[in-house]
Amino acid sequence: MATLGLNIDHIATIRQARGGKEPDPIAAAILGEIAGALGITAHLREDRRHIQDRDIRLLKEIVTTHLNLEMACTTEMVAIALDIVPGMVTLVPEKREEKTTEGGLAVQELEKELSPRIAKLRKQGIPVSTFIAPNIEQIKASARVGATHVELHTGYYSNVTTEKARDGELAALREMAQAASKLGLRVNAGHGLDYRNVAPVARIEHVEELNIGHSIMGRAALVGIDRAVRDMIALIA
Repeated sequence: MATLGLNIDHIATIRQARGGKEPDPIAAAILGEIAGALGITAHLREDRRHIQDRDIRLLKEIVTTHLNLEMACTTEMVAIALDIVPGMVTLVPEKREEKTTEGGLAVQELEKELSPRIAKLRKQGIPVSTFIAPNIEQIKASARVGATHVELHTGYYSNVTTEKARDGELAALREMAQAASKLGLRVNAGHGLDYRNVAPVARIEHVEELNIGHSIMGRAALVGIDRAVRDMIALIA
């Protein structure tokens, strides 16, 4: 059964809007774990638009499940990950102008760049996931560069507007999850998942963790983190 990895970036976004100290994403992580999340995800962007270096260091100390550090595969970010040693690193594409991560990492096109950096992370004992479109070539490339996991981009599934298109995207996710597993990769999924569309993805064989942030934090603004997390976990289960 899939578990919930709670993304806390949006709490940091609210904090940074005023440049103050509240709300603290560290508190959100603690509340999320108490509510039953079995992982905490945070994206340390190069421009530090929401999560800060201080947050990652504190999260490493207080997270009792596992900390999934989302990051671009740059020299700076690899050095930070090697220093902190999170429970997992998820490599994502990153554009300064984007509001959120827009697409999957082009692993196939970046193999020469990714392989040595992933090797450094693996040598430190850090599992490495690539955030990719549900595409067989990207899955094969992820295995070649030494990733331990893939995270299938569910934004395509989440954004379709017809039942037929959604069924097609769901079928692609199932097929790619199976293909990744056959190549020895463990499988996570995420992006755009909410309370209406999460259940079918949670039932996909081989998918171990769903990384979800925006929809949970949006509901948490109205009903609190505890209830928002518990409601999502109930749907996943």
